[in-house]
Amino acid sequence: MFKPSALAYTYDGTFEGLLCCVFESYAWKETPLTIHSADAEQGLLLEAKWIETDKDKAARVAKSLPLRISREAEELVRLGFWSCARDKEMLLLNFLYLGFRHGRKVMSMLADDTVNTLMKAVQQLRHEAHLYTGFVRFSVYGPVMAAVIEPQGYVLPVIKEHFCDRFQGESFMIYDQTHGAALIHEPGREAIVPLSEWTPPEPDETEEAYRRLWTGFYHAIGIKERYNDRLRSSKMPKRYWKHMVEMNGSGGVPALAGAQRKPPLRAAAPKQPLHTKSAPQSLPDPGALPD
Repeated sequence: MFKPSALAYTYDGTFEGLLCCVFESYAWKETPLTIHSADAEQGLLLEAKWIETDKDKAARVAKSLPLRISREAEELVRLGFWSCARDKEMLLLNFLYLGFRHGRKVMSMLADDTVNTLMKAVQQLRHEAHLYTGFVRFSVYGPVMAAVIEPQGYVLPVIKEHFCDRFQGESFMIYDQTHGAALIHEPGREAIVPLSEWTPPEPDETEEAYRRLWTGFYHAIGIKERYNDRLRSSKMPKRYWKHMVEMNGSGGVPALAGAQRKPPLRAAAPKQPLHTKSAPQSLPDPGALPD
């Protein structure tokens, strides 16, 4: 093990940047006390050492992972970087120290605190991603479907294949409000792009009708005698309810919009205008996807 140095590595927050931190640690034979991204809070009064992201250095470290450890370890490191584990950078650096020393058997060293913590963090990320394959609620805005999520881990790369396979012929966007990124798909190609802020447009009459139908169906199939709020909260944690249309509205069923109410029998049905309360942001142009 290298000699601990009273240094705090700072990098740009990318996976390639973290691999460069690993490269520098080996090059200078020093172990920093902490590693944090440039936009993270710096709580320790340590000398900061900026680690520049270099694609060649990152590629050398990335290439060594399957060769010196294993393919499974390579995937574990990448998933660990997407997890919400505390001090995940140092956790990954310590795991790589072990991996480069012990080789592929590091994957079975579950009694080691570093390996055990990383395994649990990745398990939590995968579990959250699994939940989102069922909890994403799309709304239709013209020719595009869009949904908003607020995950703890960076799940977009994990759920990308599921949704792109399932909606191959659709144009859709899943906006990750927590990490400021969006998965954008159009038939034939997809990409995860940075998106710092996006507000969904107001739903039109058709979208509101579909929301009401879905909410009505959700409550119609429920069995009152088997109602168990504790079990439901364990299977469908409440922090996901915010963006699930069936869990919002009065009594679980949203009130009819003005345009959906039946007009009086003897009065002519007035045509209600669409919502104009807020100025919605337009969806990102799918044609702007990188090649």
